[in-house]
Formats: sequence, C-alpha cells, structure tokens
Amino acid sequence: MLPNLTPDVELAHRLFAELRARSFDGVGVTREAYGPGERMAHALVKEAAGAIGLETKPDPVGNLYLTLPGADRGAKQVILGSHLDSVPQGGNYDGAAGVLAGLAAVAGMKRAGFTPARDITVMVTRAEEAGAWFPTSYPGSRGALGMLAASELAVKRMDNGRALADHMREEGFDPGFVERGERVLGPDNVAAYLEVHIEQGPVLDAEEVPVGIVTGIPGSRRLRAARVLGEYNHSGGTPRKYRRDAAIALAELAVALDEAWCRLDAEGRPMVCTFCTLATTAEAGFTKIAGEASFMLDVRSVDLRNCDRLFEVLYDKVAEIEARRGVRFELGAEGGSKPALMDAGVQEGLRRAAGALGIPAKVMASGGGHDAGAFANAGIPSGMLFVRNQNGSHNPHEAMRMEDFEKACAVTQRFAAEYGS
Repeated sequence: MLPNLTPDVELAHRLFAELRARSFDGVGVTREAYGPGERMAHALVKEAAGAIGLETKPDPVGNLYLTLPGADRGAKQVILGSHLDSVPQGGNYDGAAGVLAGLAAVAGMKRAGFTPARDITVMVTRAEEAGAWFPTSYPGSRGALGMLAASELAVKRMDNGRALADHMREEGFDPGFVERGERVLGPDNVAAYLEVHIEQGPVLDAEEVPVGIVTGIPGSRRLRAARVLGEYNHSGGTPRKYRRDAAIALAELAVALDEAWCRLDAEGRPMVCTFCTLATTAEAGFTKIAGEASFMLDVRSVDLRNCDRLFEVLYDKVAEIEARRGVRFELGAEGGSKPALMDAGVQEGLRRAAGALGIPAKVMASGGGHDAGAFANAGIPSGMLFVRNQNGSHNPHEAMRMEDFEKACAVTQRFAAEYGS
C-alpha cells in the first residue's frame, strides 16, 4: 500500500513564477537552446532540487539529472523528464510543466519520507526546441541515448551561424562524447520514461478533460527551404497568359494539398499538413508579379505512410503546376523524424494511477514531437501525459490552469511510485 502521497505543487508554482520573471522578453519567454536562457533555467531547478536533498548531476551533453534514491540503487531507474528551453517569445509552460511536475512528484515523496523501490530521476533535457534554433531534433535526449550523429554537431544555429558543438563547449559540455559514440541512458538502466507536457491543441479543453494519456508521437516529412521560381514582370502590363506567377503557383499547391489532406483524413488516414510559411520576396514590390516565392511544409502522422501518400500528391501537383504555369519548384533538402508508439505498459500504469485518483483521462495521440519519441525509438518503455491547456503552445498565451497541472502531478507521482515496485 502506498502512503498518502501528495505532490509539492507549491514548489512548482514558485519555480514557474521565477522562470517567467527571469526569461520574460517583453512579449513572452525566451530560453535559448544551449544558451543563456536555458543555462539560467537549469541552474534554477538544480538549486531547488539540491535544497530538498535530491542528488544532482549533468551529463556530457548538458542534460541534468535530479534523483531521489530508491531502495535498490542497482535497479533500472524511472525517469520523469522534459525540457526548459523555449522557442523565441514562447510560453512559460511548454517543457517546464513536465520538469516541474516531475520535481513536484519526487519532492512530495521526499517530504513524506517515502523511499521508492528504485531510483526516480527527474531529467531536464537540453534543446528539445532545437528546431527553433538549430536545424536538428532533440540533440539533448538523443545525445544521452547515443543516437545523435557526430555530423549533427556541425549544424549551425540559425540566428548566429555558430555550430552546435561550439555552443555545447561554451556551456561547459563535451561534444567529443557524441563523436565517440558514447551514451548515458538505454534499456539497460532505464525502466521507463514519462514526459508530462501541456497539450498543444484544443482537444482536452474542448472535451473538458484535465489530462490525456498519449498513445503515440507522430513522425514527419518536412521541407524547410522550398521555393517556386517564376518571372518578375509588370503587374499592369502583363496579360494572364504571359505570366509565370510564383505566388499563384504556390497558392495552388497549398490548396491542392489541403484538399488531399481532407480526402485522406476521410479515408481514415489521420495526419496534419501545415504550410508554416508562404512568402514572396520584397523584390516584387507593389507593381510586380512575383518571380519567386518560398515555403516551409510540415506533414506529420503517427503512421508515416500517411505522410508518404500526401507527398505523392505533392510531387504530382508540382509537375502539373510547373507544366501549366511555366514555373519551377525547388523543394530543397527534406528532413523529418520517425514516429514513436508509447509503451502499452506505461499507458496502463497511467490509466491505473488516474483511475485510483478519480481523475478523468482521455486516451489520445500527440500532434507534436517530443523527447519521449527519442526514448521510445531507443527501446525504452516510454509514455506521455498531457495537461489541458488553453491557447495552444509556442506562443506567449499558453494558459494551463494550475488545478489541471496539480492533477497531472498527482497522476505522475502515483505512476512513478507504483511502476516496477
């Protein structure tokens, strides 16, 4: 029987406030991956964890581990993890909610004098939002798991052109660890990984459910630097049949993919398709036909075959539009990620914990990518718990309610206390 454990939500409340105060940029919060903002946040939670008696240590790529020792120190640990970096002018809860939920859970155990059967570690990953800073995904968690390729250390931060390896060194870490192919974590020393995260969409709020149990994390196919090349010409003096309009060609492609997405969705092939940017150049001005347009495309699904189907439509439409409109598409390099299914045993443990606490939970897929996907792809039983959140994420208006956060903390604590005991 478990004692009457309660999370230390007051600690989490205080840290949320301090994180916001120290990283507010005038609009939202900015905590740069492998930069001063993330450094500040890691130092803040490390200090708080040390003050309540947790063991604290970093790894060679900068992830931070805050550990409550278990009865059997040799047993595989349970990790409760998320990140503290943010997108530029983001919200205060994306990532931080998972770190502080884990910290609240183990702080409550510590306060109650509860010793778990195995170590429970709060892992603060580095650079989960790397995509907003570097053209790579999850270098912190993948670095710890031995899944970060040495070649990725050379990717340049998009706002300053400096390599990821340089930023690691500047923060006091060792990119050589990645170059040597070493790892800190794997199936041999981790029993389960659980990540709490705000829901990044409106489902839980619309359905009035406080938490969600995630079944899978989508994979993606992405174009980051695609463009359409047409011909600049006078907007008044060029009849339609003589135009090679890049803007209209791109608009036609966007509509065609949206319609294809609708058809595939109706066939039971769930996915999301987003033109993150569609832009002409400043050279077009007010009286010119656009001779060039650029776009970024992000297609995601838990079943990567659905993304493939939409890309088949993309290639067909590109050829058709080129022939009819006299333009040329340059799609550029393609990036992406593999989907990851969450572990059935972890999902069942979360259902039991929520049921025992009388907390309603919705079983659902994730729309976004998360560190949990890297852990699952490394062969570690992984899961995610979503917290109801208003106004989406990656913006200053994230509005997670503290009563929902407290429910997520309680489910997390009970899951961690029971798992593998």
